[in-house]
Amino acid sequence: MREHILVIDDDDKITSMLRRSLAFEGYSVVTANNGAEGLKQMLALEPNLLILDVMMPHMDGWEVCRRVREGGSQVPILMLTAKDEIADRVKGLDLGADDYLVKPFALEELLARVRSLLRRRGGAEEQRTNRIQYDDILLDLDTREVFRAERLVELTTKEFELLHLFMQNPKRVLSRDTIMEKIWGYDYSGESNVLEVYIALLRQKLEDHGEKRIIQTVRGAGYVLRGE
Repeated sequence: MREHILVIDDDDKITSMLRRSLAFEGYSVVTANNGAEGLKQMLALEPNLLILDVMMPHMDGWEVCRRVREGGSQVPILMLTAKDEIADRVKGLDLGADDYLVKPFALEELLARVRSLLRRRGGAEEQRTNRIQYDDILLDLDTREVFRAERLVELTTKEFELLHLFMQNPKRVLSRDTIMEKIWGYDYSGESNVLEVYIALLRQKLEDHGEKRIIQTVRGAGYVLRGE
């Protein structure tokens, strides 16, 4: 899947050059020539990387950077500026920029910075995949902790594995046979009620403080993780 890069710069020559060069490297590129338009593109595109010029009319890059971070986005930001002053670099970094490149720049250096920022983002996302969230339930695979809103829910190993299976398949009806095979490793027997017992225990712990039911029974089909 191609990574998306948003370039915000009021210099048409710069945006045209970056669009061609980044596209040649295999990236999907969208450009905007002012800060206000760039912010709109941010919301619509949710890019993997933002290349942001500092000196722009109406809304400069610092203000764009500030608003992006205040909005909660952790997109890597590479700022471009014609000024090579420490105070400007510090200001950009303090506002949440990840890297800084002074114009005029060598294209090879910019591409290297882009690759580095995207690798760092990829590593951070890889770490975050160890946490799964659905509705107000957060499951941490590293610590094997489960939280319902801010409340820690103590689960046994099998209860944790059962909830993990549901959270890997939100809104998907899982049959008894499927659940038994995935969690207990054998075909479901109609004479055994072990699954029903564990579903009841898991529901009790997840709903202990009056929370809404999140694991629903689908009569004749199985169970589904779905808030209703």
